[in-house]
Parts: sequence; structure tokens; C-alpha cells
Amino acid sequence: MAASAAAAAGGAAVVNMEMELQNVQQGWKKEGRKTVDKGGNQRPSKKDFQPLDQHEEVEATGFTADSGDNGLGICVYLLMFFSYFIVLFTLPVSLFFCLKVVAEYERAVIFRMGRLLPGGAKGPGIFFILPCIDNYVKVDLRTISFDVPPQEILSKDSVTVAVDAVVYYRVYNPTISITNVEDAQRSTRLLAATTLRNVLGTKTLGEMLIDRDIISSQMQSVLDEATDPWGVKVERVEIKDVRLPVQLQRAMAAEAEAAREARAKVVAAEGEQNASRALKEAADVLAESPSALQLRYLQTLNTISAEKNSTIIFPLPIDLLTGFLGAGRRKSASSPLGSQQGSRPGSRRKKRELEIDEDLDGEPTTV
Repeated sequence: MAASAAAAAGGAAVVNMEMELQNVQQGWKKEGRKTVDKGGNQRPSKKDFQPLDQHEEVEATGFTADSGDNGLGICVYLLMFFSYFIVLFTLPVSLFFCLKVVAEYERAVIFRMGRLLPGGAKGPGIFFILPCIDNYVKVDLRTISFDVPPQEILSKDSVTVAVDAVVYYRVYNPTISITNVEDAQRSTRLLAATTLRNVLGTKTLGEMLIDRDIISSQMQSVLDEATDPWGVKVERVEIKDVRLPVQLQRAMAAEAEAAREARAKVVAAEGEQNASRALKEAADVLAESPSALQLRYLQTLNTISAEKNSTIIFPLPIDLLTGFLGAGRRKSASSPLGSQQGSRPGSRRKKRELEIDEDLDGEPTTV
């Protein structure tokens, strides 16, 4: 009795599956204008029924027209019947092998005898598979990031640089990411490296260093368009580092140093010019006002006294020195002896020598 019940259940399941496959294969797209009959009911025109192309069919149903029961044969149905029979006969142990769970951020793409099951990817939650004839692949829908290795790139102005980047992407269609490409992640990595070289090869070194945001946006649009048939959405691309050759770095450093030195010399020359102009203006002011010179003199005395020096110099007042110098000049000018001695400084010494000779010899000596 149990065997007959299991066989009946298996046969019903096979019939239901055949009906489901037949309904799915009727993938006809209804587009265009519809006419209305006399009763007010809409009826489709000749343009309303058009077969889906392969890309639209994959997006709509998750499988192509060849994914149905075409070419399966009686052997496949027998295997399906046998699998259902085993599941029912070995209950509840078979549930541990037939029930699978996928997380919220995952989807399961199920294949039966190598063909994609209708309905697209399963999940999140629990889904059922048949032992021996079904297998599934889990696809992560979260955003994934990877580093693009440093690429040696010849820029537009013939400068060799090493540039690396980081790419953020996610799988938005798990079905075509499994069926249309062997390894979506590896293919995206290789495509990102080649796109980086192609895009930066059209840029100069200055554009690479300045227009990083524009280059990142351009790379993101190119990668997103190229990976769309793989079910991959490239969300963001960032240029990490632009490394220059050592010789070029030294040349640029020398150029920058020379530019800084030139600017420093210009600034120093402008400072000296301004200082000279200020000193000239100060000298003109002091020449016009003697009291200003006296105030400057007192300020200098205050500055000297404020310093912590062991030796303190007290200069004489300017007016006192001026008085002494003026009195000395007047005395020298009024004395005739002083003027004579000033005009003949060696006459007195010669006369004294003659007197000494007379005392020694007792006779006057004439010269």
C-alpha cells in the first residue's frame, strides 16, 4: 500500500511538472495595439504575439526556450519518477538531503539534469531539490570589492606610470551570472584591469593626477556596460595610487625646488626693496625733525638697558658732545700760537735740540 501510494504521488508530481514546463514554454510577449470587437472585448492584433528573444527570455523567466523538456526523453521522466519514489519511501530521512536553505543575501540557481529549472533563482529561505538529478549553485548578492593590481601604463605624453585601483560590484541577476559566464568574479577582475589600461592610456600625466574623479566615473560606466550581460552591476571605481618612476620623481622634485628658490629670491628682493624705501622715508623724517632724532637716541638707550649684558655702555649725550666739539674748534681758531704750531709742528722740537748742543759744547752750533 505504501509503495502504491508513493508511486501515485510520484506520478502526480510528474504530471504537474510537465504542465508547468508547458506553461513556461509559452513565452510570448504581448505588445502592440489591441482592437475591440462588437461586444466591447479586446482582441489582440497580429503584432501582439511576438516570440521573445534570448536575452529578454532569460530576464523574464530565467531560462531559454531550450531549457524546457525538449529532448529530455523518457529516461529523464523515469529518473524523476524514481527520485520522487525514493524521497517518499525514505521519509523523513530524505528531507535532510532535499531541503536546502539560503540566506537573505543569497540566491540558489537550480539545475535538473543539467538544465535550468523554470522560475529563476530560489531564495531566500527553504527550497526543495531532488536527490541525484538536481544540483544548485549559491550566488552572493552583496557588494564585493577587489583590488586591481598595479598596471604599467604609457600615458598620452609618453610617461610610464604604475596605477592601481579598487572596484565595487554586485550581482543583480544570479541566473545569467551563472549561465552566461563561467566565472563572473574572475571575468570582472580581468576586464577591470584591461579597462584601466585602455582609459588611462588616453590621458596625460597631469590629467591622471588632477582628474581622478572624472577617470573613475568613466571607468565605472565602461565596466558597467560591459558586465551587464553577465548580470553584474559595477557600482564604483576608485583610482588608488599613481606611482611615477624614480628618475621622474627626482626631476620633478628638482624642478619644484628650483621654482621654490626662485619664488624665495623674488620675495627677498621685494622685502629688501620695501625695507630700503622705509629707511629712506625714516631718514627724511629724522632730517626734518631734530627732536625725532633725540627720541630715537633715547629709544636706543632703552633697548640697550633692557638686554641682559654683563657690560653696559653709556654713550654721552649728543648735545654735550656737540658743545665740546664746538668749544674746541673755537679755541684753536682764536689762538695764534696754536695756529702757528698747527702749521709748523716740528719747529719747537728743533729749537730745543740746538739749546742742548750749546750746553754740551760751550759754543753755539749753527745749522
